[in-house]
Amino acid sequence: MKTIKLTTETKKDVLTTLLKRGVGQFPDHERVVNEIINSIKVNGDSALFNYTKIFDKCDINAENIRVTKEEIAAAYERVDPEFVAVMKRAAANIISFHEKQKRESWFETKPDGSILGQRITPLDISGVYIPGGKAAYPASVLMNVIPAKVAGVLRIVAVTPPDAKGNVYDGTLVACDIAGVNEIYKAGGAQAIAALAFGTESIPKVDKVTGPGNMYVTLAKKACFGFVSIDSLAGPSEILVLADEAANPRYIAADLLSQAEHDELASAILVTTSSELAEKVSQEVDKFLDELPRSDIMKASLENYGYILLAKDMEEAIELTNDIAAEHVEILTKAPFEIMPKIRHAGALFLGEYSSEPLGDYFAGPNHIIPTNGTARFFSPLSVEDFTKKSSIIAYSAAGLKEVHKDIELFAEKEGLTAHANAIRVRFER
Repeated sequence: MKTIKLTTETKKDVLTTLLKRGVGQFPDHERVVNEIINSIKVNGDSALFNYTKIFDKCDINAENIRVTKEEIAAAYERVDPEFVAVMKRAAANIISFHEKQKRESWFETKPDGSILGQRITPLDISGVYIPGGKAAYPASVLMNVIPAKVAGVLRIVAVTPPDAKGNVYDGTLVACDIAGVNEIYKAGGAQAIAALAFGTESIPKVDKVTGPGNMYVTLAKKACFGFVSIDSLAGPSEILVLADEAANPRYIAADLLSQAEHDELASAILVTTSSELAEKVSQEVDKFLDELPRSDIMKASLENYGYILLAKDMEEAIELTNDIAAEHVEILTKAPFEIMPKIRHAGALFLGEYSSEPLGDYFAGPNHIIPTNGTARFFSPLSVEDFTKKSSIIAYSAAGLKEVHKDIELFAEKEGLTAHANAIRVRFER
């Protein structure tokens, strides 16, 4: 891995390079995505089936697009029972964590009898995109679906690309069943996002679309936002490890590569105050690259977006960590809980050498759908709240309105909205 000493200039270069992975950097992709979306809007199922034939080499029609109960049962027969048990244990942890996020509606009655409040209700129908290309992610199914179930969403629709024979990855089907998906459709890519956003003859229109995907999927979510709610515009995965001389270099190397293996655009960064640790981590990375199967992907990721950044002190290291605002931030220092309050921007924080990032990906319970590419400065992980909406409740009494009506009339008149003022005034004409 390349080791760089932090200066104002090198810091600017690193931040600029990382931002090149954002969804706004692919205009040619956007043109293709917009063509697909428009075709789905106009032609519905026929366009969806045609794109599935082109991109997935699979003949899908209205009769076989929906996964059957028999297909799910067959998937259970083929999946390792131990893996099924692990998914169920992970689901239990995810449910337990997300149950704590639930919020209740509230009402407040004033002495004059007026009532104010907030009513919280779940979405009617939510859609989840499940990748099926370079890798399948059953864990992502659990993370996307369970918060919606906990929130009270009654109908959850999943889309996932089939293989050339019309099959869906067995682990995906089992995870959908464990999480509580109501319907699964064999559709992938930008066309599946458009189908969820606008509806086709086979796939219902949903209120929200969540789930990871490639650049075409992400750009389709961006283009459909407003017609449908989305979780976020997730970029490639990333990890930042903040470490001092006390950290274990082998652990750090392993954790960096756990994200670099996602794809060539993934980013893995070590920020440290120790040049000795930096050298040892680089050596350990090279050793792992000789051993691990996805080394070509990891090498490309590290070449383009992998860094070991040497800071003069921990203050500078913390400042850079906040500037990068990474998806996953591991704090591997002598006193990680002392550092934690100083990290203002991070999708998820992993404290101590036994809190490796994959723990959050699969099992601990917090959601692994986390803001990327610097958006942790203003976005949060997927949560139960993302699948609810809030309605304000206003029920004033005559006495309550009488006390403030002149204030409201004055406010409206100062804005030149005389009909607003009149709507209040007429109630006190007598």
